[in-house]
Amino acid sequence: MQNGTLPYHKIKKIRIMKNQFQQLFLRIAISVTMLSAVADRFGFWGDNSSWGNWKNFEVYTLKLTYFLPEILSIFSAYIATFLEILFPVMLILGYKTRIASYGSGILLLVFAVSMAVALGAKAPLDYSVWIGSAGAFLLAVQQEYSYSIDFMFQNK
Repeated sequence: MQNGTLPYHKIKKIRIMKNQFQQLFLRIAISVTMLSAVADRFGFWGDNSSWGNWKNFEVYTLKLTYFLPEILSIFSAYIATFLEILFPVMLILGYKTRIASYGSGILLLVFAVSMAVALGAKAPLDYSVWIGSAGAFLLAVQQEYSYSIDFMFQNK
C-alpha cells in the first residue's frame, strides 16, 4: 500500500467480489424465466397461460416463423425448446457459463426480432425479451463466475 491506496490486484478482487451476488441473481433470473416458458408449453402453468400446451406453442411458432416452411417452423420449436432447457441448466450450474450466456443472448435476440417482425414492436417489449437478451450478453462478458462449476475448476 502506497500513500493510502490499495494495490491494483486488491482493487480488482474487490470489484469482482462486489458483483458476485448480482451476477448469480442474473444467472438465476434468466434461467427461471426461460424455464418458465418451457413449462408453459408443456402445460405446467395450466390453460390460462401464454400457450398452455405444445400444440398452441407450435401455432405461435408458426406465426413467428411465417417465412419458413411449416416443417422447418415446427423443427425450430423443438430446437428452441431444447436450447431453452440446455442454456438455463448450464447457467444455474455455472457450467460453461460464458457459452450459455452468449447462447441465451442470441436465442433471446432471435425471439425478440422474430416477435417484432411478426407481431409488431410492442410484443417483445411486453415480454421483456430485449432485457433478457441484454442481460445474457452482459453476463457473457464477466471476468469470472462466482458460485459456479466454472469457478471451482478455474484454478485447478
